[in-house]
Amino acid sequence: MPHAHRQQVLNRLARVKGHIEGIQAMIEADRSCPDVVLQLVAVRSALNKVAQIVLLDHIEHCLIEAAEIGEFEGELKNFQKALDLLV
Repeated sequence: MPHAHRQQVLNRLARVKGHIEGIQAMIEADRSCPDVVLQLVAVRSALNKVAQIVLLDHIEHCLIEAAEIGEFEGELKNFQKALDLLV
């Protein structure tokens, strides 16, 4: 089953990719370290948002579906593992 927020995640990842290319250009242009770090923090924040959307999708679909077919415990453990990686 495709993820409900798939296109939203892909769009955000494309923006992150562009942002990273911009950071590469900043480094090639010898921009100041604080400017580069600011952009790196922005990328990290954008990736965290992508992870939140993926986890939301997991809650909205995978956990609910698992509960309906009696496999909630196992899927909850998968969710917890993913959440542990994020935090």
